Amino acid sequence: MRILLWYWGRRGGGAQFSLGLARELAGRPGIGLSLSVSAQGELVEGFRALGAPIDMVETYRGLGGFATGLLRVPGLARRLVEQARGADLVLSGMTHTWTPLVAPALAKAGIPFIPVVHDAAPHPGDPAFAWGWRLRRELGAARAAVALSDAVAATLARVAPGLPVVRMALPALVQGGVAMPRPAGAGLRLLFFGRLRAYKGLDLLRDAFRAFHATHPEATLRVVGEGDAESCAPGLSALPGVTVEHRWVAEDAIAALLAEADAVVLPYREASQSGIAPQALALGVPVVATPVGGLAEQVREGHGGVLATAVTAAAFADALRHLAEPGALARLGAEARAAGGPDWAAEVDRLLAGIRPALSAG
Repeated sequence: MRILLWYWGRRGGGAQFSLGLARELAGRPGIGLSLSVSAQGELVEGFRALGAPIDMVETYRGLGGFATGLLRVPGLARRLVEQARGADLVLSGMTHTWTPLVAPALAKAGIPFIPVVHDAAPHPGDPAFAWGWRLRRELGAARAAVALSDAVAATLARVAPGLPVVRMALPALVQGGVAMPRPAGAGLRLLFFGRLRAYKGLDLLRDAFRAFHATHPEATLRVVGEGDAESCAPGLSALPGVTVEHRWVAEDAIAALLAEADAVVLPYREASQSGIAPQALALGVPVVATPVGGLAEQVREGHGGVLATAVTAAAFADALRHLAEPGALARLGAEARAAGGPDWAAEVDRLLAGIRPALSAG
């Protein structure tokens, strides 16, 4: 099978997922891999190191570059189609702002296009302009779609009935790192990591941690990510025990950041799935989450996870208290390490097994 992996984004979970997918595909017998990636991508050297045929596409940085770059999209669509003529399919690692403008050209040329759909609906509070148009354009051009959670697969079945949906789980996205031993006498070290957005429930976390800290004053909460924490949860940064770091974390620093925590917290109000959850669990770091979307599939009892009983501050505070029980952290960490989490080799097996019938059906 000849696969052209297409990813024109620059950084973040989409770049990490696409590189992980490329690494697994590149080493497989019977798979011919080629790449179309952004020349501005932070992980471009990782893609280049695979030794696969690669087209480095000039995309853009910032709003100005996006606007002027639109003039180049028709030419880039023709360029991708020409590269794809030697492939059995084009697999999109994650949508890009130009994907809905380019994907129909693949379908018009008779080239099977299969997108990995990370989110099948806009997150509450995130920009949703033209979301439905974008998704319809991509799915309308697709031979099948890949979902990383049952929650996303169910949404795709509603918005694109009849379109084959291939399921794979999301493995850990970055390599390296081991959980750090707890300093003697240290309080519980909680970490929230990722983009700071309204749907991620920082207000729930603020209220839950306030209640938890009242009975566990030695506990700390570290919030790290790009965005405005105060607009999501006013007063969060002023709480005792809380530190907020507004910054982007480079890929090579993510594992170390997670490994410094006793537990990662995901107090989301809505979620497709989380790239942070499998990464933390792979390091043996327990995860506490709300029971929403794909999080309920990733964060499970007996596998290093603690799932709150409801999407409320009180329920999340109760879940944090579970972490503080004697021996709980050691047990949860051991469970996470024993479970291992989704494996790239096994999940790509599932991906390829699902893709083959979709190709033959065309």
